Amino acid sequence: EYGESDDILIVKLRKGQHLKLRAYAKKGFAKEHAKWNPTAGVCFEYDPDNALRHTLYPKPDEWPKSEHTELDEDDVQAPYDYAAKPNKFFFNVESCGSLKPENIVMMGVCMLKKKLSDLQTNLSQELQNDALQIHP
Repeated sequence: EYGESDDILIVKLRKGQHLKLRAYAKKGFAKEHAKWNPTAGVCFEYDPDNALRHTLYPKPDEWPKSEHTELDEDDVQAPYDYAAKPNKFFFNVESCGSLKPENIVMMGVCMLKKKLSDLQTNLSQELQNDALQIHP
């Protein structure tokens, strides 16, 4: 039943029941208030086997293994690799139901792309304006 429609269910009524309702819609965003945040939780992981040692576990054998681990069953953590750099990132996005997690990620990527494009445009304009000014 859930996920069959893009509509948001407000209330379910039984046969013979009715609802009198006055509603006001206000568009907002999460910077204003958390009630407009479409996500319940977001997490990411880039070193599931702790080879980079960005996290130091007091007792590594007591920590749960990541679902993205590539270690054998009896290994606790990967050997330290000082030259390694993260090359895989694992994201988990939990939605509150107003948007699908895929849409949340795609909208975030589009917004990041737009902000980077605006930054590039503004920087190039600044460089152009600075080059045209005559400095004594």
